Amino acid sequence: MKNRPLNSRREFLKNVIAAGTSVSIAAPFNILRAKQMPADQIIGHGDFKYKVVTSWGNLDPSKTPVNNCHEMVMDKRGRLIMVTDETKNNIIIYDKSGKFLDSWGHDFPGGHGLTLWNAGGEEFLFICDPNLGKVFKTTLDGKKLMTIGHPGEIGIYKKEDPFKPTETAIGPNGDIYVADGYGSQHIIQYDPQGKYIRHFGGKGNEDNQFQTAHGVCIDARDKNNPALLCTSRAHNSFKRFSLDGKYLSTIFLPGAFVCRAVIDDNHVYAGVCWSRLKYLNQTNNSGFVTIMDKDNRVVSNPGGTAPEYRNGELQLMVQSQPVFKHCHDVCVDEDKNIYVCQWNANKTYPIKLERV
Repeated sequence: MKNRPLNSRREFLKNVIAAGTSVSIAAPFNILRAKQMPADQIIGHGDFKYKVVTSWGNLDPSKTPVNNCHEMVMDKRGRLIMVTDETKNNIIIYDKSGKFLDSWGHDFPGGHGLTLWNAGGEEFLFICDPNLGKVFKTTLDGKKLMTIGHPGEIGIYKKEDPFKPTETAIGPNGDIYVADGYGSQHIIQYDPQGKYIRHFGGKGNEDNQFQTAHGVCIDARDKNNPALLCTSRAHNSFKRFSLDGKYLSTIFLPGAFVCRAVIDDNHVYAGVCWSRLKYLNQTNNSGFVTIMDKDNRVVSNPGGTAPEYRNGELQLMVQSQPVFKHCHDVCVDEDKNIYVCQWNANKTYPIKLERV
């Protein structure tokens, strides 16, 4: 990103800090948030504006607690399936009204990545647990079908190399791509049976490397040229690779510490876990949602500043409204509503953004 003139940068930071600084958290965040925001608050930009429904996913924490609401997917029946790292109920299932349907799972102390795979009409889940250093393939009701363990077991890594998987994506042929986002920063490709094919990336600052390879996603918007959208969160970027691991390009999102990409129709949605406020550093409690169009241009930032391009370059994006703390994932339904899961947000439940 090009440097701003000193005076304009000072003015910019002053405005950002005034708009983005949230109050101290003395009460549970969902209660405080409701007091802060006017009823039916509308956030977002352009054609992508949303009414904030803070109470959508609230449950009784004595019966169905959450710790971090890490990720959510929607199955073919329209059920919203969420993973949390609370072992009393790692998986929580909602209907679209926010009604609790079911829960299961006590084995994932670091339950983090959640991917839904529709294999010819039969649906499966892939759950990543960086605490255990394993990836699990399960049925929708929790039966474990396959486990991918430490790559050192098959000679990919040294046994002392960290393996802390955060995300999976399933290719058109069933190949499994594992993002080792909190470990050695590789994307590891396996066949549908879990046999190793290749790995690429690794930690570094080259174009084909990552700083927090937090997510991986199949981008099939160009049906003739499907690609991988890989998160490099500390680089504020998605990096595009071919399905055989060749680097293609970088989508730079200045100020946005993005989590995984979620594709719906021709748009890309992502939770932003942090933005840059004070001193342009990564700032706590500064998340928002970002949305890109078919050309990978940002068109809306619900909870954040409006996207601005100057001479084709996207300018710094930061939180502008204290709606969210740390957006970790989003799920988009057929009506284009967004369900937002948060990390480190005082054990709050998901928030619904209702498209207007």
